[in-house]
Amino acid sequence: MADKPGKVYLIGAGPGDPGLLTLKAKTCIEQADVVVYDFLASPSLLAYASKDAQLIYVGKKGGDHTLTQDKINQLLKDKAALGLNVARLKGGDPFVFGRGAEEAQELLSAGVAYEVIPGVTSAISAPAYAGIPVTHRDHTSFVSFITGHEDPKKEQSRMQWDIFARSDATLVFLMGVKNLENIVTQLIAHGKPANTPVALVRWGTTPLQQTVTGTLDTIVTKVRQAKLKSPAVIVVGHVVSLRRELAWFDKTPLFGKKIVITRARAQASGLKQELTRLGAHCIEIPTIRIKAPADNTPVMDAISRIQAYDWLVFTSVNGVKHFFDTLFGMGKDVRILGHLKFACIGPVTKQRLADFGIISDILPDTFRAESVIEAFSQAEIQGKNVLLPRAKKARTILPEELSKMGATVDEVTAYETVLDKEAGPTLIELLKKKQIDAVTFTSSSTVSNFMSLLSLNQAPGLLKNITIASIGPITSDTARSFGLEPAIEADPFTINGLVDGLVAYYKKEKTP
Repeated sequence: MADKPGKVYLIGAGPGDPGLLTLKAKTCIEQADVVVYDFLASPSLLAYASKDAQLIYVGKKGGDHTLTQDKINQLLKDKAALGLNVARLKGGDPFVFGRGAEEAQELLSAGVAYEVIPGVTSAISAPAYAGIPVTHRDHTSFVSFITGHEDPKKEQSRMQWDIFARSDATLVFLMGVKNLENIVTQLIAHGKPANTPVALVRWGTTPLQQTVTGTLDTIVTKVRQAKLKSPAVIVVGHVVSLRRELAWFDKTPLFGKKIVITRARAQASGLKQELTRLGAHCIEIPTIRIKAPADNTPVMDAISRIQAYDWLVFTSVNGVKHFFDTLFGMGKDVRILGHLKFACIGPVTKQRLADFGIISDILPDTFRAESVIEAFSQAEIQGKNVLLPRAKKARTILPEELSKMGATVDEVTAYETVLDKEAGPTLIELLKKKQIDAVTFTSSSTVSNFMSLLSLNQAPGLLKNITIASIGPITSDTARSFGLEPAIEADPFTINGLVDGLVAYYKKEKTP
């Protein structure tokens, strides 16, 4: 038994959209020693967990149980007995058909401390994302949450079908897809009008959301035709008719588009967040991994001799990050850079430098020679010493052009990009199943590494009809060298430009 007792937090993980997680729940996950999570808890929430936390999946999906409920209860008690803090993630809200109360009772009987962190239930959020308010003054002022899957151990059903049928309340059934036909039959048999509107919302609040509407006498056929399966929420009532007017999530510019992000995982969050906000289903297939150079001595030597340089030029946010990581690691700070002038390639790199309190003097838009020449044309570069910390095996245009202008350029490797093959099998499987709409490329290395995940004879067939989106001309040229013609090229050559290009492309596609 541990000296200090552990505690179990029964956390509502929300309906699927990770943005709907509460702040208190996020804090609990971050501080947990153990995270025990369900099938319906968004996997992205696990990113909040400490790198030292133990992650245990106990999901239940269509009768396929990783652990029985009794074993889950025992697991929670055992971990707490070791003095560990346990974050028990449950889809939606733990006390709304989530068996959270049962787990709390088990913990209480064992003398284990626990706390309940409520979550956003799919009973209201899934309909809301489908444009269906569960209450409305002109339609109904009350709502009933009903299990669509009663405990099979009950000797007698407690479902009050006569009351449900007579009620003007919105009826929301959870976990009821397999029992849809019986639910419909019972409601009609007990007097509910056959033309009562019904909606099923599958994977509500996520980019995979699918909504099927009908009436009690048509919904079973429509759901069968749509091949809609669980998990889904069933909504019965006149409020369903408001979907025609209030549907909003389905109308987001990139709704349902399955878009591959090839950036390094550590850099993908901004692009993923923006695409997800616009309704896209983002699939992370990182093709590169950023790491510190095998030998960091050249950067350290350059920093030790920083007074000998006149200019410090950064070509990427990675160059900025790794340069300052080294600088701070040497026990120095930005004061030693006070005599320098700075240049950054692209606005994002400029912003990253600004995070360290330094404003770039010059901003070439791209690596293209004309852009570099134009940007430095008014600068004093003749006879100046330039430090260029950047990736190993980087393009030669920049140092060549600066040298032509009379500068002495000292290139040092600040970081390396290496091929990340981990997601290769996943990529091939998704392409074979036609489950990808577009692939985004944010650098030439993402293109070449992406293509290396596919065999040469596979690539043409697998990438047929896939929309290629490039961040700029150089990346586009690399794509063409592999036989890929970008349908989208960012303008400006930034992440925001890439997102805008995708929105414009799909808007045009939808326009008759």
